Amino acid sequence: MDKYSKLAKIPVFSIRDVERLTNNIKSAYSALSRMTKRGQVKKIRENIYSYVNPATAQIVATRYQVACAVTNTAYISHHSALEYYGLANQVYYEVYVSSDTKFREFEFEGIAYKYVASKVKNGVTEAKNTTGVRITNLERTVIDSIKDFEKIGGFEELINGLEGIHFLDETKLKIYLDCYDLQVLYQKTGYLLGHYKKEMQLSDAFIQYCKSKIGKSTRYLLQKSTNDTYYNSEWKLIVPEGLFEIGKPGGDELA
Repeated sequence: MDKYSKLAKIPVFSIRDVERLTNNIKSAYSALSRMTKRGQVKKIRENIYSYVNPATAQIVATRYQVACAVTNTAYISHHSALEYYGLANQVYYEVYVSSDTKFREFEFEGIAYKYVASKVKNGVTEAKNTTGVRITNLERTVIDSIKDFEKIGGFEELINGLEGIHFLDETKLKIYLDCYDLQVLYQKTGYLLGHYKKEMQLSDAFIQYCKSKIGKSTRYLLQKSTNDTYYNSEWKLIVPEGLFEIGKPGGDELA
């Protein structure tokens, strides 16, 4: 068996992986150049490569494996994590990648890899049954998606994702909320998850915990909305009318 075929078992590899097969860095570069010219390997970006499946002519790495190879601390988050968990209504041509270190955003085969600053270190896990994918767990994904929905994914996608969730660990939710420690995030989380409390198996105590952290300021759930709004005194939020009808047949859409 060609020793380089071992690379096909590594979804994403670097020149150092090839060097381990050749025991020589110069030979590694030569081998990589030959395989690339033959179409056996594709260069994704600097020092990131993937083997090509000859049956499909596509790289063996998934978009998520590519994303997690960008830096040593890279992981899938936000709408891309919802996609991975099967909770997204739409598959985007963007992958949101959080990382402790910033990287230059890039595009490969029609997929844009977008950097999201990593401000919380908790709640990142190795994906089950998939090599080389790190991802925010479901609870961290929910908190991140509520926090950043106006920048990433949009509100309709957030609602679609929440409607597909049947259990959340409220102890973990509290941890990530407390890591961010933002009054507006407690407001939005308590209001939104309170609507799905029964479906997500959340306790009244969790909702009260969120309520205890909201302070006295009134805030907007959405900064921009074409719908009429009303004041929710329980959560001190300005909320669009018909909020939870978004995306349903006959329901309104929020701009």
